[in-house]
Amino acid sequence: MKNIKLFLALLVMPLVAFNCSDDDDMKMENGLPNLAGTYMQEDQMGRPAVNTVFVSPSSKDMFNVTVPSMQNASFQSMFQTNLEGLSPAFANAGDTNALGLDAATFTSVLATDVLNVSLDGTTTFYDGTNVLTGRNLSDDVITVELLLIFGGEDFSENPGLSDDNVDANDKPFLASFPYLASPW
Repeated sequence: MKNIKLFLALLVMPLVAFNCSDDDDMKMENGLPNLAGTYMQEDQMGRPAVNTVFVSPSSKDMFNVTVPSMQNASFQSMFQTNLEGLSPAFANAGDTNALGLDAATFTSVLATDVLNVSLDGTTTFYDGTNVLTGRNLSDDVITVELLLIFGGEDFSENPGLSDDNVDANDKPFLASFPYLASPW
């Protein structure tokens, strides 16, 4: 119950990442980009891989333009169907993941594709205690998602599916802004 309350509390302060595009080529005026035009949201990826895995191909465009506050009502049942089809960890009614969330509760959290942030606590995707309180560059997001989907109640189910086996970036992060390593 504590984990469910934590998830619900974290949903109160979402941040949404939008990728936009303009069909026109970028025009410059006085050395600055001209942002006039009609822009359209192309993709939502608050939580990496969630959209990719749980939204059926025929619904991708609709999901990407649905306001996050409406995503749960519109897509939770699809997420749950896809989760139960993918994961033996949720095969039986009442089965939960390591957070104590059953398929319906877990997919209610996932279906609203936002990245939460803790303003007064630990910022992490998951560190063993804190869950979805933000995201550090070094957080192993895909492994965490795999563990929560395939790992069962104690992360021991389906070990072959519960780790992406990528333990570090190919280049270390920088100590100062912009923090990301330069491209190859």
